[in-house]
Amino acid sequence: MKDIVLINAAGEDKPGVTSAITQVLDRYQAAVLDIGQAVIHDNLTLGLLVGFEQGAVNQDDLLQEIRAAVIDLSIQVRFTRIDAQSYEQWVNHQGKARYIVTLLAREVTAGQIADLTQVTVKHGLNIDNINRLSGRIPLNGLDQRSSACVEFSVRGEPANREALRADFMELSTQHEVDIAFQRDTVYRRNRRLVCFDMDSTLIEAEVIDELAKAAGVGEQVAEITELAMRGELDFNESFTRRMALLKGLDENVLADIAANLRITEGAEKLISSLKHLGYKTAILSGGFQYFGEYLQKRLGVDYVFANQLDIVDGKVTGEVKGEVVNGQRKAELLKLLAEKEGITVEQTIAVGDGANDLPMLSAAGLGIAFRAKPLVKASAEQAISTLGLDAILYLMGFRERDRIV
Repeated sequence: MKDIVLINAAGEDKPGVTSAITQVLDRYQAAVLDIGQAVIHDNLTLGLLVGFEQGAVNQDDLLQEIRAAVIDLSIQVRFTRIDAQSYEQWVNHQGKARYIVTLLAREVTAGQIADLTQVTVKHGLNIDNINRLSGRIPLNGLDQRSSACVEFSVRGEPANREALRADFMELSTQHEVDIAFQRDTVYRRNRRLVCFDMDSTLIEAEVIDELAKAAGVGEQVAEITELAMRGELDFNESFTRRMALLKGLDENVLADIAANLRITEGAEKLISSLKHLGYKTAILSGGFQYFGEYLQKRLGVDYVFANQLDIVDGKVTGEVKGEVVNGQRKAELLKLLAEKEGITVEQTIAVGDGANDLPMLSAAGLGIAFRAKPLVKASAEQAISTLGLDAILYLMGFRERDRIV
């Protein structure tokens, strides 16, 4: 048996606080059972749970000695004696499931956190740690492209995950934020391949709609595209109907359309960061290979799989060469790329916005609906609607400082 003490130290963050306290504890031959530290606005909170041989230490003397060691550092120290039963209950909690709740917003408010934490309590989850993953924001630094992220590590098993998810979705709508809930596993920061849809995901357009405008059939094609994206029309059927309307389009328009494509907010920062961190990236698109290869060169993507336009005598024939890249094919390609890279599907991430992305979102270790249609957002495990694509790094557990600007 041991005598157990929780030591809390708080004050201005200065070098040497932890060293001063642990040097005293070392003289008393203390075992460190747990340790944690947080610094907010240069204010330090340090906690140590320590154990001594039962009856071997005069704890009042120890407290006075620690206080004397940090008096010049302006640190306040508090002791709490922990009984053995309480300690054993704490140890037994370590086997419980752990989840990560991620709050994403342009600006985090107290009301958002209050409502989010009420939901965790309602569903029997206990918060162990809270961390800010986003960078420090100057008072005059908020704008339409600002991003903020707070991550909560929670312990426990919700009785009804669907009910919990529904509550989080309601909060997301109420506060115009995104809330992600995922199990904390070894794969979270060990994923190695990220696969993206292209149209309305990496770029802020549906290329086939842009081609249709150039062909003078924009309204007809856009109507079919919308039906397909909402899941109201089979992708293969919609694709065939749209392609037929493009017959006779001059291939010279392709370069102009590619040059004017708008890259989605955060896409360049995300992919450059992923490359720096050693990830492979892929475009798996029901769009067209020409534009996928254009983005590949511009962004530095590793793989591109999309539909190959059939062009004869400088004119689009209204057909494609080879197998159509539909939803099922995207899921197959994701698995094939994982095999090629020597990783498991649990180590993959898929990102998309349309109904034809759902198969690959379901197949991936982490599926993310990005600024997606309602059907897709409701069906996908995770969704991001309020921030740019680089917010995916937060879901992966990376901080702002891990990014490449």
